[in-house]
Amino acid sequence: MELVNNTKKNDRFSLRSKTIIILIITSLILGYIMIYGSMISDDSLAIDFSNKLNLPSKNHIFGTDSKGKDMYLRTIKGLYNSISIGTISAFISLLIALVFSLLVSIGNERIDRFVVRITDVFMSIPHMMFLILISVALGRGRQGVIAGLAITHWPSLTRIIRGEILQIKNENYIKISKAMGKSNLYIAINHILPNLIPQIIVGVILLIPHAILHESSITFLGFGLDISNPSIGVILQESMKYLIQGYWHLVLFPGIILVIVIMCFNSLGDNLKKFIDPFAYHR
Repeated sequence: MELVNNTKKNDRFSLRSKTIIILIITSLILGYIMIYGSMISDDSLAIDFSNKLNLPSKNHIFGTDSKGKDMYLRTIKGLYNSISIGTISAFISLLIALVFSLLVSIGNERIDRFVVRITDVFMSIPHMMFLILISVALGRGRQGVIAGLAITHWPSLTRIIRGEILQIKNENYIKISKAMGKSNLYIAINHILPNLIPQIIVGVILLIPHAILHESSITFLGFGLDISNPSIGVILQESMKYLIQGYWHLVLFPGIILVIVIMCFNSLGDNLKKFIDPFAYHR
């Protein structure tokens, strides 16, 4: 029996250590991109036609583009802009989701049905088409893309938070609080909201990679950011014209780094959930 208990303790310790290591690695990668990306100036991305379309070398590890700009610097700067847009839109989506979740917390069944219906309506609209329409209607650019991402991404987060709220509302301490005469608003702020914090944090983190991919997609299709706002979508859009001529490095390296960033966010969210809520691993 003691051997079994020691084995379980070692397994829990090993899982916790592995989770912490993954969180540190992913945080360092994302932190490097955000810090270094914010330091890259326009002068570093100046046009230099004498070095255009160079293959990867010691001086330019990702090569150079058709205007002689260093592809490594462009990729990091583009990812910085994409992550910034994804993060801002995710937090706006969170605010919208919290408003509807608050209605579910303090309201009755009629309000809950209203929240469910409006959520289903937004989720029934084709995602990319809705996103493109909003972005174009608001003049494309950074503001249009952020607004489009925020408006189209809140329903999924609302569903997650609503499910947690309905589960919490059936707990005994909520019933006791109601029996003691506490208002629905008091219960929502003091009992329900604190229990939602882990789900909110993880939900926002996992929402960011979706926003990054959608921003890159509509920009690649020509409905998002313009060339004055460097992003991965802009880089890939420009690079496709030269791919058939054999300049593979213009697409390969930005694409690989984009996949790595998406995997880092997904891994960060999944492992943070295990760290914040260890019982989720066993469920």
